[in-house]
Amino acid sequence: MIRSVVRGTGAALPRRIMKNADFEGMVETSDEWIAQRTGIRQRHIAADDETTASLGEAAARAALADAGLTPDDIDLIVLATSTPNNTFPATAVEIQNRLGMQHGFAFDMQAVCSGFVYAVTTADLYIRGGLAKRVLVIGSETFSRILDWSDRSTCVLFGDGAGAIVLEAGEGAGAIADRGVLAASLRSDGAHKEKLFVDGGPSTTGTVGHLRMEGREVFKHAVGMITDVIEATFSTAGITADDLDWFVPHQANKRIIDASAKKLGIAEQKVVVTVDLHGNTSAASVPLALSVAVADGRIKKGDLVLLEAMGGGFTWGAVLVRW
Repeated sequence: MIRSVVRGTGAALPRRIMKNADFEGMVETSDEWIAQRTGIRQRHIAADDETTASLGEAAARAALADAGLTPDDIDLIVLATSTPNNTFPATAVEIQNRLGMQHGFAFDMQAVCSGFVYAVTTADLYIRGGLAKRVLVIGSETFSRILDWSDRSTCVLFGDGAGAIVLEAGEGAGAIADRGVLAASLRSDGAHKEKLFVDGGPSTTGTVGHLRMEGREVFKHAVGMITDVIEATFSTAGITADDLDWFVPHQANKRIIDASAKKLGIAEQKVVVTVDLHGNTSAASVPLALSVAVADGRIKKGDLVLLEAMGGGFTWGAVLVRW
């Protein structure tokens, strides 16, 4: 059978680093308060010349270089983002043009923080369906553009950045030992929209709007929803938490990450955590964490890796990959 195998990873971060202490003169908060409640110590903030498209392009080029490929080798670009450069066209098309890619096709995927997990699952279906041999999957965000910088409950949580992987069609035996995407589970529930949303849009206010969140409500639902899709993915693949080599969760809050891993019985040493470095970068969160863990040698060929995310909507999902 056809499997979607990871050939390369890449990342890109804005030049500016904003430490927790930098917020102390802006809103009523402190480095200690932010770090204790979220695990975040810093985040990157995009400059005027750094956009979702430019960061996505840089991450894509890094992933292509890691894979030993060029844009000419790619059939499809799927960009996960909630902060596109324009309402339309898709920012994926802009990245396609920036890469000098004049063939294939490209589109954006909007599932907020779950975007990259949704995008990997979608790319896998295109590959297994025979419509693409190699897919560039990107998560790129400039959430700093939609933050209310006077709202201390949200402005300290988010950052900007991009991550990318190259997926390529490979042969598998249909077994858990195969390299590539092995199983996935996706969910959404629009009844929770008001708990995490942006209060603007072309069809409602005609403005971009700002991010609004009921933090306690999001936390209350997060662990249960995350474990639900992970257990479904384990069931599909016929494995348990003990079989995992690495757990790469969405980097929103260290407390949610810890509680989810504990509930699932995933050992702490198997959890990749980068929320302290990047904050919550929404759809860029999981690929950024992947890139860090691959670059420092933790994730290696043959490792069994679980990706997971939850975002506004609510959307949530998990993907199991043999590296």
